[in-house]
Amino acid sequence: MLGMRLLLAFSIASGLFAQAIPVASLDLKGVTASVVTHQGKPATRLTGGAGDVNGYAILKGVAFRSGTIEVEMSGQPAAGAIAGARGFVGIAFRVQGDGARYENIYLRPTNGRADDMFRRNHSVQYTSEPEWPWERLRRETPSVYEAYVDLEPGVLTRYKIVVKGTRAELFVHGAAQPCLIVKDLKLGDVEGGVALWIGPGTEARFTNLKITPDAR
Repeated sequence: MLGMRLLLAFSIASGLFAQAIPVASLDLKGVTASVVTHQGKPATRLTGGAGDVNGYAILKGVAFRSGTIEVEMSGQPAAGAIAGARGFVGIAFRVQGDGARYENIYLRPTNGRADDMFRRNHSVQYTSEPEWPWERLRRETPSVYEAYVDLEPGVLTRYKIVVKGTRAELFVHGAAQPCLIVKDLKLGDVEGGVALWIGPGTEARFTNLKITPDAR
């Protein structure tokens, strides 16, 4: 038991979670969490409540300003989800306080192969909650904070964000080039927490999370 506690403490301090992220290391906000096996890998499963509400699980003891966050994640509409559910799944970073404000880059897995170019071009999304939700960004700066990438619902996807100052880049499927570049992170160059994030009507899994902060 002592060894397990020391391993968990080391994982939190180093930002390394081989395979599933322990539920005990998460502060759950509007989600339920469990450890499952998905595509042959232990993974942390998140589901949210009903309605048009986002949910997230903040990693306890993790502080992040600039650096790299890597994970494998999958998202799909949960059973009984509304027709507009897309399997929204992502990572929130620079989380302030108890989750009142945060930056977020997420995927819309059902858009990746939709037979509709409007939906395909909205496969990935940046937001800064609560001041800059996707609706405001799409209305005021269309196409700037969204992009296309090939995705499949329920399939584990390699996801990496590189954050430096007020810039963030998203790399998917191990690609050498980012599919989304954000040059003006709305919260500014601040430190905050990291959270697993899901949107309304989503069933998601996360595995092999690695957080590498820049040296200060």
